[in-house]
Amino acid sequence: MGRLENKIALITGAARGIGESIARVFHREGARVILSDIRDEQGKVLAKELGEMACYTHLDVKNEGEWQLVYEKLLLEFGGLDILVNNAGITGFLETTGPFDAENPDMESFDEVMRVNLNGTVLGCKYAIPLMKRKGKGSIINISSRSGIVGIPGAAAYAASKAGVRNHTKSVALRCAEKRYNIRCNSIHPAAIMTPMWDAMLGEGEIREKIIKDVEAGIPLGHFGDSEDVAFAALYLASDESKYVTGIELNVDGGILAGSEARPE
Repeated sequence: MGRLENKIALITGAARGIGESIARVFHREGARVILSDIRDEQGKVLAKELGEMACYTHLDVKNEGEWQLVYEKLLLEFGGLDILVNNAGITGFLETTGPFDAENPDMESFDEVMRVNLNGTVLGCKYAIPLMKRKGKGSIINISSRSGIVGIPGAAAYAASKAGVRNHTKSVALRCAEKRYNIRCNSIHPAAIMTPMWDAMLGEGEIREKIIKDVEAGIPLGHFGDSEDVAFAALYLASDESKYVTGIELNVDGGILAGSEARPE
């Protein structure tokens, strides 16, 4: 049997990058996977490729009304939920006008990053908990970031939102433990994972190659990680192997936070 056999898993931001890898790994390990995103075409293509035991639903995580629809779908079709991965997120660099430095923040842009990254995670937890209570247990996995642990001078909104995700995870974990819901909540903190989110920072051509080399020089393991590295961490937290693990921060960063090289520059 797979490590997630007979489990129902909802993954946000599942159309590409880390979310896509998590969906693939969970599906391979026997979970029935519900992929969600705002990139509908990419999400539908991935769900079709995965085939049986996979489906796609539109979900803009900052919109509570859409979470309510997904809640009703999961309740009607599956009778509850075993695993939620709150993965959907934005840096704001491509999605808003910015800027995001602490001296000159554009507040509309700042708010949009917070709505997606933090509010989206809060809403996910809000609607997952009652669905998991119906199953008698569950695992919530919130994708934070190294940026939720250290400050980022040019990305203050992203850093603040991911710090919020980090702390909210602990509040959810303690609430569920206090109420004896048997629902665990943990956060994963990726750094230097090569995904489309890096494109705005890396550029193209020779400039891209130079920036990659500069970043890798500050990674103890000496290279970028890939999205599957994060997916395997999520697999552990989703499985019953981690049944005594709640409220933790799992760093997937090549050793960056173990030393002094915490900044992305």
